[in-house]
Formats: sequence, structure tokens, C-alpha cells
Amino acid sequence: MTARLIDGKSVAAALRAEVAANVAAAGFTPGLAVVLVGEDPASNVYVRTKDRAAREAGIEARTIRLPAETSQAELLATIHTLNEDPAIDGILVQLPLPRGINSLAVIQAIDPAKDVDGFHPTNVGHLADGRRTLAPCTPLGVMKLLRAAGIETSGARAVVLGRSAIVGRPMARLLLAADATVTVTHSHTRDLPAECRRADILIAAVGRPEIVQADWIHPGATVIDVGINRLPDGRLVGDVAFAACAAVAGAITPVPGGVGPMTVACLLENTLTAALIRRPDRS
Repeated sequence: MTARLIDGKSVAAALRAEVAANVAAAGFTPGLAVVLVGEDPASNVYVRTKDRAAREAGIEARTIRLPAETSQAELLATIHTLNEDPAIDGILVQLPLPRGINSLAVIQAIDPAKDVDGFHPTNVGHLADGRRTLAPCTPLGVMKLLRAAGIETSGARAVVLGRSAIVGRPMARLLLAADATVTVTHSHTRDLPAECRRADILIAAVGRPEIVQADWIHPGATVIDVGINRLPDGRLVGDVAFAACAAVAGAITPVPGGVGPMTVACLLENTLTAALIRRPDRS
């Protein structure tokens, strides 16, 4: 391996410590509500991780567990209650939702000022316009990793592999705001490896195990692997063939231990940001 390892665990730990210090200095306790519908095992793990991290940062975490047979109307009523609750500053509905529930309708029901996932159309529009807003946690975490690693975005050619509303598209908007020249690639892109080889910064967020191979990487490029995939043998791997690509890249994130910890840390930061916006006298 020749690439420099970008350690998301250490950067996330520093950000969580910063959030905890700012919460302690704020003079009030921010509130985060996480809504989990059903018993998806992966979602359960994520929710427990978020709950623990929030409490360690001094944020009051409230997990609302609803049965899988919960109707859309019942879920929307729960969100309405949380919107009106002055003790709640951030609302996160854990995705995916059970079949029969319209995820977009649920996201749209969340008060944009409490949308700490950054998925509400109002916040999406603000991000597209380059206005300050609550940005999706994973792309925000990637930007913080790039800054912590000293990776220059201004003038850099950035290629985003994947165009999802959760990662790919907001990632491109944040990179544009940081003065990168951005290309978004996807399943219909012609000669995908060639497009990726043009990147000074490659963000892989397509959800396909180890799709990015060494010959997709420009020598010395920075490679950020957002993907997390479980193989049949139980191993967790990213969208990047790590060992092979690390021999070519200049800097690279591992899976696990790269982007994942940053997502949780940025959720905490977004919760504090939302709380301070709602209390302008404390900001």
C-alpha cells in the first residue's frame, strides 16, 4: 500500500468531542428523535449507534420504535407530534421504511428546521442554491474528511460515482460549492472507468462491492469510499477494491472506519446546528 490512509474514526472522534464541548457550552440540552419502524436488523444497529453517540455528546436522544404494521397515517401523526414538541430539535426517520409507506411523503412531513438528515425538499433546494442549510450527513462527512486530510478541492476534478438523492447528488452540490469541477457518473455513463480515471478526487457511492478497480484510479488521486457491502462470507467491503486501489491512489478511506463514523458525527453536529438556529439567542 502506497496511499495515505484517511482515518475516519479519528476525524469523527475529534468532531464528536467538538460537538460535546459546544453542547456543554450552549446552556441547554438539544433533543434528537429517531423514529424506527419495524425490526430491520441493520436499522436496529444504526439506531443504537446513533443513540449512544448522541448521549455521549450531551444530546437527549429519544428513540421511537413503531411496529412494522404501522400505517403511513400513524407514522405521519407521530412526526407531527415531534414537529410540535419544543424539546425536539432534530428528527430522523430511519430508512428504509416498510413496504406500503411512502418515504417521500414521510420526509416531506418533517419540519425542515428539524430535518437533521437534510432530505426535506426545502433543504435540498437550499443546498442546490448554495445557501446554508442542513446538509445530508454522509456527504457532509466526506467534505470534512477531505478538509481534515488537507485535500484541496478548489480547481480539482471530482468524480462522483452514483447519483442517489441521499449521497451522490448532494455530494456533487457540496463539491461544487467548494469550487471543484464535478462530474456525476451512473449506470448509463459511457466508459465509466475512463471517467473515473480523470478524477483528482473520486467519491464511490454506488453500492456495488469493489466495483472500482486499480485501473479506474488516476495515480495519486484521492479515493473516498462511501459504499458498505456485506459479502456472503460475512466480510464488509466498500465499493472500492481497497488493496489494489491503495497501491495507485495518493490517499484513500478504508471500509469500515472511513466515511461511516463521519455520518454519525455529522448527525450530532446537524442536531446542534438545528438547536442553535431554533434558539438564536444562544448561537
